[in-house]
Amino acid sequence: MITLPTFLRLTLGGVLFGGLIAVLTPLPTSAQAAAPRPRPQPRTLPPVPTSAQTAATRPQLSSLTPLPTSAQTAATPPQRRILTITPEAEPLQRTSDGRATDPTTGLDSLLRTPGGRITTPTRGQIAASAALDQLGVSFSWGGGSSKGPTIGIGRGAGTRGFDCSGLTLYAWSKAGIALTHYTGAQFRQGRRIPFRARRAGDLLFFGGGTGDPTHVALFLRDGLMIHAPRTGDVVRKTNFLASPYFRAAYRGVVRPG
Repeated sequence: MITLPTFLRLTLGGVLFGGLIAVLTPLPTSAQAAAPRPRPQPRTLPPVPTSAQTAATRPQLSSLTPLPTSAQTAATPPQRRILTITPEAEPLQRTSDGRATDPTTGLDSLLRTPGGRITTPTRGQIAASAALDQLGVSFSWGGGSSKGPTIGIGRGAGTRGFDCSGLTLYAWSKAGIALTHYTGAQFRQGRRIPFRARRAGDLLFFGGGTGDPTHVALFLRDGLMIHAPRTGDVVRKTNFLASPYFRAAYRGVVRPG
């Protein structure tokens, strides 16, 4: 059993030993206290590439097709589109009695020179004017005479009007020239005229291969002709130069008389 004196001696010894340890532990000097604490080292970043390095490592662009030069464009012109123009009749006007009239091409127009002067009509111009007076008259197979439209035959038995050669027969009769009511015969009833020398009233022939032509019309001006086309149609004007069919089927020009 620990006696009081022994307890006091142990306690006093522990205190003295703790104090001795505290005395022996050195305090930091002023230099050590002032010394900066070590800072953490920053992370090392990769260097920024130079312009030369950037150019050397730039991704390559895909190859582009160069634009053609003006010389190449001129050497390979674009292909022209060929348009097929279907001829259509010009609009007709009608008089109070129902007869068709031509608002743009009458005898005065045929006779008027580029300077506006009216000339003496030729027989061809008289024939062309007579045909224009029949614009809008029905087509009738076998129809037409020197007196005007008649009841036809066959397919035209129930229709009063003109077929193609009946219209030209009638028109030229007004100019004092008698023609046969047959396209093949009319092809031989006059003088052959070069295409570039055609004049108003000249007969234009089409079709038939190397045999007799199968269609006839009267030339008006430029590319216009007047004709009786087919059953179910009427006497009308057509731009034959704009028609692939008529250009391909063209046979020649004849001037009656």
